[in-house]
Amino acid sequence: MKPTLRQDPVLLLSLGAALLLLLLTVAAPLVAPYDPAAGSLDSRLLDPGTAGHLLGTDGQGRDVLSRLIWAARSSLVGGLVPVLLATVLGTLLGIAAGLGGRLTEQGLLRSLDVLYAFPGVLLAIAVATLLRPGLGATVLALSVVLTPAVARVGFTEVRRIRTAEYLEAARVSGAGALELAVRQVLPVVAPVVLVYASSLVGLAVVYAAGLSFLGLGVAPPTAEWGAMLDELRPALLTHPWVAVQPAVVILLVSVLFNTLGERLRRRLGDSGAQLPAVTR
Repeated sequence: MKPTLRQDPVLLLSLGAALLLLLLTVAAPLVAPYDPAAGSLDSRLLDPGTAGHLLGTDGQGRDVLSRLIWAARSSLVGGLVPVLLATVLGTLLGIAAGLGGRLTEQGLLRSLDVLYAFPGVLLAIAVATLLRPGLGATVLALSVVLTPAVARVGFTEVRRIRTAEYLEAARVSGAGALELAVRQVLPVVAPVVLVYASSLVGLAVVYAAGLSFLGLGVAPPTAEWGAMLDELRPALLTHPWVAVQPAVVILLVSVLFNTLGERLRRRLGDSGAQLPAVTR
């Protein structure tokens, strides 16, 4: 018998932590103790635990805790929005490939394979390089990277059910392609795709931070975890406990969303659906 949600403490803790993180992000102006852009040269690189600065200050004297809290906005937007866009676009492409004719199926799949053949990091860098650095470049680049994987999952699920008797009955009753896709196929495919997409959030957060670290994403002075890591890099040898904090936050958030996605994948897997591992 499949355990209920209450009997899965790891999933409950992951959901609670994710909701708390999102709430903290929304409430950043109320929670952050200082203005993230306000610094003082007299307070440069203070160690964690310094009075008034729990996590210390950066090279410009800005409070690290405040910047980490505010940076969650840019970092999570860079992680969540591309996954959302890839989920919508990938689902549509997967359904189109699964319900279309042989030519449509092969055309869409081979086109997606071209993108999927590139390592995710290199593809994200290539797309972001063509755009003006900023949050928009991060969102677009990561959407391009993640869409082929989501489309593959959607197509696989459509292929599994496209010969089902209820779909044949709907065709015989005169249902058109659009009606068939929206009323019969989408309700079956959507839960599988959404659970798979939840596994991509942690990966997207890391990629977004990486683009900012390379100067291709969110640029200083805007607070963003990857950009903060780049700014604090020169202090790694002299003040390591200050410099590594953005990296620790990126790691923890990635683990959080990966754990959440994996628990959801397991619950869906118990119902018989098969989901591929996240390899991008």
